[in-house]
Amino acid sequence: MAEDQKAKEKAKKPPATQAKVEATNIVHIAGKDVNASYDLIHALDEIKGIGFNLANALARAFASNQGIPYTTTIGSLSEQQLQALEQMIKEPGKYGIPGYMLNHRKDIETGLDLHYVGTDLTVRTRQDIEAQIKLGTWRGFRHQYGQRVRGQRSRSTGRTGPTVGVIKKKAEEEAKKAEEAGKQQKGQASK
Repeated sequence: MAEDQKAKEKAKKPPATQAKVEATNIVHIAGKDVNASYDLIHALDEIKGIGFNLANALARAFASNQGIPYTTTIGSLSEQQLQALEQMIKEPGKYGIPGYMLNHRKDIETGLDLHYVGTDLTVRTRQDIEAQIKLGTWRGFRHQYGQRVRGQRSRSTGRTGPTVGVIKKKAEEEAKKAEEAGKQQKGQASK
């Protein structure tokens, strides 16, 4: 009987290997949790600030640098390879990625082509907008007043507030009557 109870207790408890398998289903890279079954290109594409074209270029450069196929899943990479990949994401220009693929070219402070990902991208974008507002540029004014910045139409779309348009005759007449009633009340109050 004692053996049966021990067998039941073992069946109730999940084996320690199951917990390890679940932990390896997600890979944390560049501040983002990514599914470990994704290949390099799609895993990099999940990171904010990296689009498909840059992910493709990074995956191919990383694969040739490490001597692995670029279709390798990100979960099969070792810790050293993940650190090398994260370093490549932080400084892609050093690894042969062309400057036109980076998202912060010709930085105002340093003059270098930089690339930001994750929360760094959000913070840097906000700082750039605040700098434009402070300088008083046209883009800064548009950002400040919540208008479209890149030359899009704003006459007919993107309107906020009450409806603007043609006033019908009936509504126009009601507005005139209300205005006249208001004038009469003011006249009586002044007497």
